[in-house]
Amino acid sequence: MTETQHPRSTDSVPRLHRGRAWANAKFFESMDWYSHRRLGARKKALFADLPELVVEFGAGSGASMRYLAPGTRLVAIEPNAHAHGGLRRNAARYGIDLEIREERAESTGLDSASVDAVICTLVLCTVEDQAATLAEVQRILRPGGRFLFIEHVGSGPGPIRTVQRVLHRPWRYVFDGCCLDRDTAATIAATGFADLQIEHFRFGGAFVPVWPQISGVAVA
Repeated sequence: MTETQHPRSTDSVPRLHRGRAWANAKFFESMDWYSHRRLGARKKALFADLPELVVEFGAGSGASMRYLAPGTRLVAIEPNAHAHGGLRRNAARYGIDLEIREERAESTGLDSASVDAVICTLVLCTVEDQAATLAEVQRILRPGGRFLFIEHVGSGPGPIRTVQRVLHRPWRYVFDGCCLDRDTAATIAATGFADLQIEHFRFGGAFVPVWPQISGVAVA
C-alpha cells in the first residue's frame, strides 16, 4: 500500500470548524461498524465491479474501503485532515493504494475525463454546492464512466419531515454543515447524466432524521 499526499491549498479547501471537524472525524470512524451493519449489503452490491482506479468524494475515514477489491487505487477527496489518519489505517487494513487530496468536492483539481468511476456515500448532504459538486463528478468521468452514490435526503410530508425541519439547524451545526432536507435525487437528475437509476429506501435504525435515503448509478 502506498500513499501520495497533496499539499493543502487554502484556496481550494473549505473552511471547516476545527473542533467540529475533529469531532466528526472521530464520530464517523467510531460508527464504522454501524454503517457497515445498516448499509454493508447495499454498498457491497453497488461497488461489486469497480475498476482498478476509483475516486471517492468525501472519503471520510475510509468506511467504503472494505467493499473495494484489494489493490484498488483510491483517490480520496477529503478536506477534513482529521479524517486522514483513519483513511491511512483502513487503506493498510484492506490493501488499498491510497492517494489523499484535500481539495473540496466542487473543485478536485483532477483532469477532465480521466476516471471511470466516482463513488460518494453520505456526502452530498454536506457539500456547499451540490450542483457544482455533481458537475465536477461529470467533468472528471470519462464517457460511459459511472457515478455510484448512497445519500440521505429530505422526507416527503409526514412525521419524519417534521423531525427534519425541527432538527435542521442544530443538526447542521453539530455535523459541520450536514443538511437534512436536500432533494438530492432531483439535483442528480438535473445534472444531465446520460443514464440514471435511483432507488429510494429507508435506512432504519436509531438515526431517524436520515431514514429517507437514495442509492443509484449515474452514467456520464
